Amino acid sequence: MNYQLLPTTDSKSDLASSSSSSMDLVTNGSVDFRGRVANKRKTGGWKATPFIIANEAAERLSAFTVSASLVLYLTNEMKESLPDAATHVSDWVGATYLLMLLGAFLADAYLGRYLTVILSSAVYLVGMVLLTVSASVDSLRPKTCNEPSNCPKATPGQSALLYSALALVALGTGGVKPNVPSFGADQHDENDEKELGYKYTFFNFFFLSIKVGALLGLTVMVYIEQEKGYAWGFGLPTVIMFASVLILAAGFPKYRYKKPMGSVFTRFIQVLVVSVRNHFRGVQANPEVKLYEVATEESDIFGARKLSHTPHFRFLDKAAVVEDPELSNVKNRWELCTVTQVEELKTFLRVFPVWASTIALSLSLAQQSTFFLAQSKILDRHLGPNFIIPPGSMQVFAVVNAFVTVPIYEKLILPIIQRKTQHHRGFTSLQRMGIGLFISIFALAVAAAVEHMRRTHPNPSSLSVFWLVPQFFILGGAESFTYVGQLEFFYDEATDGMKSVCGALFLSEIGIGSWVNSALVNIVERATGTGKNGWLRDDLNVSKLDYYYSILAGISAINLFVYIWVARRYKGRRQG
Repeated sequence: MNYQLLPTTDSKSDLASSSSSSMDLVTNGSVDFRGRVANKRKTGGWKATPFIIANEAAERLSAFTVSASLVLYLTNEMKESLPDAATHVSDWVGATYLLMLLGAFLADAYLGRYLTVILSSAVYLVGMVLLTVSASVDSLRPKTCNEPSNCPKATPGQSALLYSALALVALGTGGVKPNVPSFGADQHDENDEKELGYKYTFFNFFFLSIKVGALLGLTVMVYIEQEKGYAWGFGLPTVIMFASVLILAAGFPKYRYKKPMGSVFTRFIQVLVVSVRNHFRGVQANPEVKLYEVATEESDIFGARKLSHTPHFRFLDKAAVVEDPELSNVKNRWELCTVTQVEELKTFLRVFPVWASTIALSLSLAQQSTFFLAQSKILDRHLGPNFIIPPGSMQVFAVVNAFVTVPIYEKLILPIIQRKTQHHRGFTSLQRMGIGLFISIFALAVAAAVEHMRRTHPNPSSLSVFWLVPQFFILGGAESFTYVGQLEFFYDEATDGMKSVCGALFLSEIGIGSWVNSALVNIVERATGTGKNGWLRDDLNVSKLDYYYSILAGISAINLFVYIWVARRYKGRRQG
């Protein structure tokens, strides 16, 4: 479909057009902390990203320490049953990741990514302080007892403090996690071929920084917690979270910033309203119809570049159809939308099926902080005569996979794949996600086999906790491939006005996966009961957890076929 650039009365500043002629200035709309067009020699790139990577490592150290301890804290200190604790943790994780959509919306529409991260970190810190207080003051927890079956439950006040703290942590995390990777990617001008290559390198280093934080959180911090108690276990991550904010603030003069571009969801609604209204008016969107676009260099969306028209979802084109050329200067987007505005919504609709068809991996990952952790607790965790491995530290084997597979992939496999595929990243981002989904099936199959062996063993508690290493390690490999692929895919496909929203979209699937896991646990409990034949009971030795893992493996296999069907039909906005 052809469209004509129609005149408009809008005026733009001459600063952007004059500065774009300089080779030292970025061309992607980024500005420095003074609000001027960012200079490549003074801002961004590897002058800025080390602060962001270090901040992410520190924040993830705090986050992984809490998530690795939470199920045990709820069962040991708050006297919750294992299924209840697993459900509550899954619900909390789900809420945390869905709140990322709110954090991303605020960043893209009103506050900008940097300010959103700083303010959200403050909320996060308040939650961590309250969590530490809950673990430190005896009167804020149920009294200890020798007979678990008769232990008093937490009072409403004790539970209220704990879950208020977790709610603040979830709210703060919702503003931090979706915006930090996008803020890091903003430090590279994708119109500069050299900086574009650095952006993909940044994504890999960013993923490794997550794993460095996880490694320290799941080993050093969890061990300190085991030896010193939960007050230390939550207190030290609080101090480290504060340090992460200082690290991010230290890079303030070096960063490139993207200005807020208004509410992307409002623009979506405008397109839907205008296209539906025009449809009932009998408006047609055929190749001969003229579509409206402003005649200025930039789009009508403040700070965003124009998008080319694509032939998909033609119904939405009706929102930009110009019925009367004399009224083409209308500024009311509830009456007439621009091509760029329509293409924003089309982009979101194109990536949505990809997002939906990768949720099963998050369902698998939810096991690491719930039932995998519960398995670790009841196996022999001795390492030598004097050292006992903390249950939460077993997740470190998923982390170790990243340190093994990412360098091998980048240095050995990638050059070979590049020669075979002629693609600058070897595998496309969609292919990397597919590989991760494929690997996750084997992780759950191995988990089911190991749990069946443990459950049917004459003396299950005598088995070494290292029997669980394969399921952690393989699932870590699945995450390595899928997470980096998702980072690349959602940032590359996102338009200027919805970078953080798309980043939050892929992260939110972790929350959806946790809620699906919670729902599935409830379904299994209702179907099998909590008595003699129950699959999921407080005592894993009389449960049938291997059956549950088998169901998850089957769901993952079905999901893989759905994903392949979606990915093969995907056409990005650059493909037309």
